[in-house]
Amino acid sequence: MIGRRSAAAAITAVLMLAVAPSAGAQRPAPPSLEHAAAAILVDARDGSPILQKDPSESRSVASTTKLMTALLTLERAPMRDIFVAAPYDAAPVESKIDLRAGERMRVADLLEALLLESANDAAVTLAHGIAGSTAAFVRAMNDRAAELGLADTSYANPIGLDAPRNRSTARDLSVLARTLLDHPRFARIVDSLSATLESGARTRVVHNRNDLIARFPFVDGVKTGYTSQAGYVLVGAATAANGARVVSVVLGEPSEAARDSDTLALLRYGLAQYRRVPALREGRAVATTDVAFHDDRVELTPARSLRVLARRDQRVTRRVHAPDELEGELAAGARVGSVAVVRDGAVVRRVALVTAEPVPGAGLPRRIASALGLSLTALAMLCIVSLGAIVGTRARRRRRARTQLARRRARAREARNPAGEP
Repeated sequence: MIGRRSAAAAITAVLMLAVAPSAGAQRPAPPSLEHAAAAILVDARDGSPILQKDPSESRSVASTTKLMTALLTLERAPMRDIFVAAPYDAAPVESKIDLRAGERMRVADLLEALLLESANDAAVTLAHGIAGSTAAFVRAMNDRAAELGLADTSYANPIGLDAPRNRSTARDLSVLARTLLDHPRFARIVDSLSATLESGARTRVVHNRNDLIARFPFVDGVKTGYTSQAGYVLVGAATAANGARVVSVVLGEPSEAARDSDTLALLRYGLAQYRRVPALREGRAVATTDVAFHDDRVELTPARSLRVLARRDQRVTRRVHAPDELEGELAAGARVGSVAVVRDGAVVRRVALVTAEPVPGAGLPRRIASALGLSLTALAMLCIVSLGAIVGTRARRRRRARTQLARRRARAREARNPAGEP
């Protein structure tokens, strides 16, 4: 079981807020990395490099080899399975949990021992339990590396002991770390101070060898390593309050202090590159469009406000997708399109576009006028007026003719009967 951070660590978190990067803090200068043989700092979202030093140099990588062992364990072994400890003759200086041959332990506990204590006997037991033998497991490690595109990585053992073919690069290790951090169990383990292993012949407590986890709350991974050939190695990770996350790798450091110092400098520098950009504001127009059969235009606004995370060297833009013309009637707030927020050419979010005010409809006369155009409408109106005048004139003539006829008939009746006799 993974141990939660202690009360002392919680107090440390409060005290160390001053060193955690913040949006208003002054940005640190790029670290010199003069002691590291190779290093890289990447955006954890997409792997884009922020800072690097000989990132493709092939080197011994010590116990960061166990990251591939962990990945195969997560992908191929149920956490509740029980593995039998494989025979392993560890040297006195090796990290181990003193598994006895034949001892039974859950995969979940073996994984915690692998990642926190960097236990070599746990690595060998996982290799045998998953693939049947160390040799078969190493083949699987190399196959998985090829699938991930780790072109400069090769494995000779699941532990990280120095061997001609057990090598990788800072860039490849950053890819592997990013892949693993997508696994919630892995991310939780490497961000823990300790874990209690409750299976096995006895209860064991293992501690995280990455001291930065306890000292700096914004650091949340990943794995340390050391051999005489590799020097001091650390794959790191950190997350800021604004959601930014970076992954760092330092290889070939001369000491633990240099390893930790360079890693901390990289992580601080990386997190300081990010800020939340106000990309959209609800109610603020981002486009206008014509109204059918009217001379008016209607503003289109985002349905909600949006801020996106971006590095300071990344450009945030908008792409509006809306009709050139709207036909009413539409109420204010009617959805009529969308706006895409784009970061460095890639769409990161889409938000609906709505009308800022009602869109009026149009009756038949306005539709006719719109269809005919101004000159034809005027000509049509003149024709209508002329036709009305002609019709009126003819009607008046008919009325006068009827009146005159009635008068003549009346005079004729009076002439036939002057006395008015019946």
